[in-house]
Amino acid sequence: MKEGTRVLVALGLAVVFGALISASGSPLAIQVADALAPIGVLWVTAIRMTVIPLLVALIVTGVASASYVRDIGRMGASALIVFLALLIGAAAIVIPAAPLLFSLMPDGARPALPAGAAQAASEVANSGQTPTVASWLTSLLPSNPVSAAADGAMVPFILFVLLFAIAVARSAPESRATLVAFFRALGDAMMTLVRGVIWLAPIGVFAMVLPLAAHAGASMAGAIGFYIAAYALVTLLVIALLYPVVAIFGGIPMGRFAKAALPAQLIAFSSSSSLAALPALVEAAEDALALPKRVTGFMLPLGAAMFKLAAPTTWTAGAMFIAWFYNMPLHAPELFTIALASVFLGFASPGIPRGGFIMLTPLLLAVGLPVEGVGILIAVDAIPDTIATVLNVTGNLVATVLVARRTRA
Repeated sequence: MKEGTRVLVALGLAVVFGALISASGSPLAIQVADALAPIGVLWVTAIRMTVIPLLVALIVTGVASASYVRDIGRMGASALIVFLALLIGAAAIVIPAAPLLFSLMPDGARPALPAGAAQAASEVANSGQTPTVASWLTSLLPSNPVSAAADGAMVPFILFVLLFAIAVARSAPESRATLVAFFRALGDAMMTLVRGVIWLAPIGVFAMVLPLAAHAGASMAGAIGFYIAAYALVTLLVIALLYPVVAIFGGIPMGRFAKAALPAQLIAFSSSSSLAALPALVEAAEDALALPKRVTGFMLPLGAAMFKLAAPTTWTAGAMFIAWFYNMPLHAPELFTIALASVFLGFASPGIPRGGFIMLTPLLLAVGLPVEGVGILIAVDAIPDTIATVLNVTGNLVATVLVARRTRA
């Protein structure tokens, strides 16, 4: 049985068994499901421990050649164009689709505020000031790259590694050859380790998804269930439309792309982490899709750190649900504001837990919605977050394909 099939079977079994446990209402069965959660966490941790050294190896070996350094500006410009084009396309789909779906929600009594929602909103609001353009720019270069990597500040860390790779490329030929050989060997070793961890993916995915499915029964009821279903439908629509984009503009058949992307998508769904899916993305891009390593080494780490294609879906669906919850309908100007923010502010989202919600807080105020609504979204974020991660990972691979096509000589 192929790797992707094994993971897909494990995912299906976890959902089925989790649904049965949820329907049974047995405290003992739920405790058993929860007891498997540490196994899933351990598996995701095993993947994540390879990400930083793999990321460094990819960027250095991809960038550190004298002929390629001259093309970095061109590739960076192509990446920005592709990122913006995909975000604008996603927003153009979501903005009309989300209001249409949410118009189907009943106008009856609103559900009670989920437990902890108000407190969560307060924590987010008080967790730090919203980044300004000046503070965001000054945070791009880390004073301590090791600390940036440890704290999950991936954009500053990647910029440091990129500058280091350019310095390696500008070094004397003997030094450059030694360093490139070292980082290539490091990348090969990390990929060997990653393949071993991914071989255990069925166990890790089952252990991650089973507790989530076992607890999903209560949260899938009523209006909250409708929000989750609407979010999933809009997100899946955007994902589905990415396949013809790859075929038309990337020159890769939809079936081939779907087969290559599936392992990374499954890891993203089970782990809710774009970084955890990065090793699988590398294999998909370089082995299954045969994309140039100089492109994958630049694009995949960059996309994992700063390209959030799910931002238009997350912010639009979230704002629509809060607007319904408080019976404060949004109109065209407010929707346009949300669309613009999701396209241009997603890059500035802090690389911390609930970072996207910090950016959403002032946006709610800008369109006249109560900031306490953020707490509602946080309270029901577990399932939407997994689906959003799948979209982010798929968008990263799509962007890499498109940039490879644009920069092909």
